Amino acid sequence: MTYNNFFSSLKAHFNIMPDMENEHEIVSQITSGVSFKGANLWVLVFAIFIASLGLNVNSTAVIIGAMLISPLMGPIIGMGLAMGTNDLDLLRRAAKNFSVATVISVLTAMVYFLITPLGEAQSELLARTSPTIYDVLIATCGGAAGIIALSTKGKGNVIPGVAIATALMPPLCTAGYGLATGHFLYFLGAFYLFFINTVFISLATYVGVRLMHFHRKEFTTPGLAKKAQRMVMGIAIVTMIPAALMTVGIVKRSIFDNNVSRFLKMELSQTGTQIISSNVDDTKTMLNVVAVGREITEQTKKEAIKRMGQYGLDKYTLNVIQGEQSDSVLRLNSRLTQLNSNREDEKKKLLELSAQMTDINNRLQDYMKYEELASEMRPELKALFPDVKTISLSKVVEASRDTTATKQFVAAIISTDGKKRMTADERQRLHDWLKARIKADSLVVY
Repeated sequence: MTYNNFFSSLKAHFNIMPDMENEHEIVSQITSGVSFKGANLWVLVFAIFIASLGLNVNSTAVIIGAMLISPLMGPIIGMGLAMGTNDLDLLRRAAKNFSVATVISVLTAMVYFLITPLGEAQSELLARTSPTIYDVLIATCGGAAGIIALSTKGKGNVIPGVAIATALMPPLCTAGYGLATGHFLYFLGAFYLFFINTVFISLATYVGVRLMHFHRKEFTTPGLAKKAQRMVMGIAIVTMIPAALMTVGIVKRSIFDNNVSRFLKMELSQTGTQIISSNVDDTKTMLNVVAVGREITEQTKKEAIKRMGQYGLDKYTLNVIQGEQSDSVLRLNSRLTQLNSNREDEKKKLLELSAQMTDINNRLQDYMKYEELASEMRPELKALFPDVKTISLSKVVEASRDTTATKQFVAAIISTDGKKRMTADERQRLHDWLKARIKADSLVVY
C-alpha cells in the first residue's frame, strides 16, 4: 500500500460527514435545548437538590444520577453553536438562559446547605474546589464528543456520558455550599471549575461546528468576525492560565514527593532497619527521617547526603532520628496520643458536670424566683386586696398513693386579717391575678 493510499484509507475511516444529520435538524435540536423555563427549570432545581444530597452524603452514584438528568448542557452547547454559525440572536438567548440557570442552581444549592443538618465537607465536595489543566482537557474532549454525537445519526448514549465526564452539576452545588457556609475560597474554586467546563465545552462545540462546515451568517461589519474569533480565543486562554498554574504546582509537589520516596528507598533502606516516617520542613529546609531497628551508620548517612542532589533534594539537610532518639519520638508520640485521649475524656466529664451544674442552677432559680416575686407583689397586694395580710409562694410536687405519677403546681397560701371572710368572687379574682402575675400553668390558692 502506497503512502497516499494509506492516508486516503485513514481519512475514510475518520470521516464523519457521511453520518451527519441534516444541518437544519441539528441546529433545531440544539436550539430547542437552549430554553430554560417551565419543566426544564423544575428538572434543573430537582437535579441540583439530588446532586447536593449526593455531595452531602458522599455518594458518587447519587451525584452521577443528578448529572444524567441535568439539562445544563443545552445552553452551553447552544453558545458554542451560536459562535460557530455567527448567530448573535441565538448567542444572546443561550447566554441569558445559561446565566439564569447558573444563578438558580447556586441559590438552590445554597438553600439546601443552609437547612441540611449535615454541614461537614466530604471528599466528593472538596474534590470540586481545586481545578487543574486536566479539567480543561476533559471539558474540551467532552464538548467535542457532544457536538459530534448531536450532529450524527447514531447518537447512542454519548450526551449522558458527556454530562457525567464534564461534571457540570457538582461544582455549582459546591459553590452553593461555599456561600452557605462562608467558605469563599470553596465558592471561587468550584465556580472556576464550572466556568472552565462551560468555556471549553462551548469552545469544542465552536471548533466542531466550523470543521463540519455549518452554514454561517454574515456579519454586517467586515472586521467583526475576526474580532469575535480573537475574543473567543482570548477568553479560552485567560480561563486556562490559573488552571495551568495550579497543575504545575500539583505536578511539582508530586515529583518532589516521589523523589523523597526514591531517596529513602535507594539510599537509606537496609536490612533490619525500618523507616517509619519522614517529613519535609520547608521553613528549616530539613528532611526529617525516623528509623527503627538496626542503626544507619554515619558513613551511610554521609554517602546519602552526597547523593541528595540527584533526587532534587540538594537544598535540604538530612536529619535521621534513630536509636534512643527514635524511641523517644515513638514514646513521645504514644504519650501525646494518650494525653489527647485523656484530654477528650476530661472534656467529656467537664461537659457532663457543666450540664449538671446548669440543671442545678435552673432548679435553684426556679425555687428562688417565688421569693423575689413575693417581695415585688407586696405593694400591689396591699392596693388590690387590702384584707390580705400575708402571702406565701412555693413550688409543690404532689405524689398520690394510688398512682406512680406526680403533679407539679405553684401553691399560694393566703392569710387575711380575720375581720371577715373573702367572698367567692374575691377569691376567684385573687386566684386569676396571682396566676397571671407569677405566670404559673397550674396554681392552687389556700
